[in-house]
Amino acid sequence: MSIWEYANPKKFMQTSAWALPWAMGLTVLCLVVGLVWGFFFTPDDYKQGATVKIIYLHVPAAMMAINAWGMMLVTSLIWIVRRHHVSALAAKAAAPVGLTFTLIALVTGALWGQPMWGTWWEWDPRLTSFLILCLFYLGYIALWSAIENPDTAADLTSILCLVGSVFAALSRYAVNFWNQGLHQGASLSLDKEENVSDVFWVPLLVCIAGFILLFVTMVLMRTRTEIRSRRLQALLARERVA
Repeated sequence: MSIWEYANPKKFMQTSAWALPWAMGLTVLCLVVGLVWGFFFTPDDYKQGATVKIIYLHVPAAMMAINAWGMMLVTSLIWIVRRHHVSALAAKAAAPVGLTFTLIALVTGALWGQPMWGTWWEWDPRLTSFLILCLFYLGYIALWSAIENPDTAADLTSILCLVGSVFAALSRYAVNFWNQGLHQGASLSLDKEENVSDVFWVPLLVCIAGFILLFVTMVLMRTRTEIRSRRLQALLARERVA
């Protein structure tokens, strides 16, 4: 069985219909367990107090904001190379979800930063690149809406996605590129010295799993909607011709 079989809209609809209930159930389970565990059953940090618990929203949202753009990059490249319409529609479907994660990360980051840094916003390298990534999400969505021909829209948004990937990478690695700036390093790292304490680490992993599953669920649902919308437009076009 080839992975390209799932580029067939009929095959994708069949597979996603089977996968969606499982994805929804696991999403609810992970988010409820992770958030309740994190917010109600972990202690306050000795430095940050109760403010530290915002990591259960901020860190998963920030990770998925970047990874969502990475998924859009992959599907855009598939569209450019192989012209599979499902991949273009999946990228289109993922953009509003990624934008939502980006906004959550920016807002929770401000709520976190104010008591820690004494300011709601700082032109820190990671914060600035993250804001630019948010603008790229907005531009990507606007470009899809502005162009009537879907194939032309897919071509131009794919190019925009390639350019925006630079800022997605900067958002992830800005702290490594520039030592200056207020933003801390990674909360999760292969280096144990950079990891958060174990009491916060395990529920954080559950929350991250929940956000990943939420992204998968939302993208599957939105891609199915895009496919149905494309089919409806094709039927209406045939009726007008007839």
